[in-house]
Amino acid sequence: MTVRTRFAPSPTGLLHIGNARAALFNFLFARHHGGQFLLRIEDTDRERSTQRAVDVIFEGLAWMGITADEEPVFQSTRQGRHTEVAQELLATGLAYRCYCTADELKQMREDAIANGQPPRYNGMWRDRDPSEAPEGAPFAVRLKAPRDGETVINDLVQGEVRVANAEMDDLIILRSDGTPTYLHAVVCDDHDMAITHVIRGDDHLTNTFRQAMIYRAMGWNLPHFAHLPLIHGPDGAKLSKRHGAQSVVEFRDEGFLPEALCNYLLRLGWGHGDAEILNREEQIRLFDLDGVGRSPSRMDYIKLTHLNGVYMREADDARLTNDVIERLKEREDVTVDDTLHARVLTLMPGLKERAKMLTELADSAAFLGRSLPFTYDAKAQKQLSEEGKDVLRGVAQALALVEPFEAAAIDGALREFAENKAIKLGQVAQPLRAAMTGSTVSPGIDLTLQALGRDEVLARIGAAIAHG
Repeated sequence: MTVRTRFAPSPTGLLHIGNARAALFNFLFARHHGGQFLLRIEDTDRERSTQRAVDVIFEGLAWMGITADEEPVFQSTRQGRHTEVAQELLATGLAYRCYCTADELKQMREDAIANGQPPRYNGMWRDRDPSEAPEGAPFAVRLKAPRDGETVINDLVQGEVRVANAEMDDLIILRSDGTPTYLHAVVCDDHDMAITHVIRGDDHLTNTFRQAMIYRAMGWNLPHFAHLPLIHGPDGAKLSKRHGAQSVVEFRDEGFLPEALCNYLLRLGWGHGDAEILNREEQIRLFDLDGVGRSPSRMDYIKLTHLNGVYMREADDARLTNDVIERLKEREDVTVDDTLHARVLTLMPGLKERAKMLTELADSAAFLGRSLPFTYDAKAQKQLSEEGKDVLRGVAQALALVEPFEAAAIDGALREFAENKAIKLGQVAQPLRAAMTGSTVSPGIDLTLQALGRDEVLARIGAAIAHG
């Protein structure tokens, strides 16, 4: 058997982080077993499905490095096939036409509730003679559910799960307007796509029992099911906006690296010994469903942010620079050009040591592209006292003579200047940092000066001396 998994989102909103984890687990499981991972867009809800949501799904998966092995399937294009299967079930007597009106169905639900029973369809048209059907009346197609025994699912995460068939009513597979229901369409698609493993959130577990009835009515083999516990917020409640970012795009825009988010999502509900940080190759090698827990996971944004910092320190400087430049393009106070790109790339080894997020990285690099005159924050202005300005006048003369204008030579010149003035190196570095950045925070001052270049350094010193 060739393992074939699928990710089947509905394009009615953003790519939620829980769905993204399901996509990752399906992808890794298929890769681990040498199989295929497929993508199906379940866009049969034409009123709520949008092209923007479809684009966000593709965008998010591509950002996460999750690639399908075949062209994506759009469920809306397969309605003819869904209808064909329903007609086959009608022909074999395993489904029937139900002519109940909306008022009749409402009355059924109210009567059931009044009698202390679950509100469900009572089988009014299940065994009636078709000749009793009102002429020309619309009808839904319902599957004849078994009434005795029980349905058993051997779930690869939840274990053996059972439900009495008497608890399930005859589900609709075609609506009165001829469109297939979600439960019916999914079964047809998974069968035709030869899906061997359905890995999804455990909020679908009740659907699985109903879908199993369609598989068995058609004489099709059931795929293996694995229902993943959901992701909750840090407080144990359902993940919501009040907890923070929920969609993949939000995490990207807030400055997380895709490999950090994927690593975190992998470990959110799955484990392999003490392994914490795993690259994609290691994830594929180690991932299997026996490592997935049964309890809901709690989103820990602090832990994710820390992990992101670890990945940022290991990331390629050129890649981080390109991301920072794209973020700085959105700022009116920063001039983005080749000079800025070169400065950020030069200083990136120092910048990324201090940052945990790409947004934070862009904030810390912004000073490299600001034009004079500067705005100095309160701490920087304190460094630009008359005493600080005297230091800047002297150090400017020393820096004008540094050759080559690189970190090692700059560091030597600053140390020599401090020694000659009988002051501490920090008393030189802090006014310089204020002059260069408008704040009191930057990577090593020698690297910062090298990144800016001699002409810009001397210009910024001059502006700081003239300030206020």
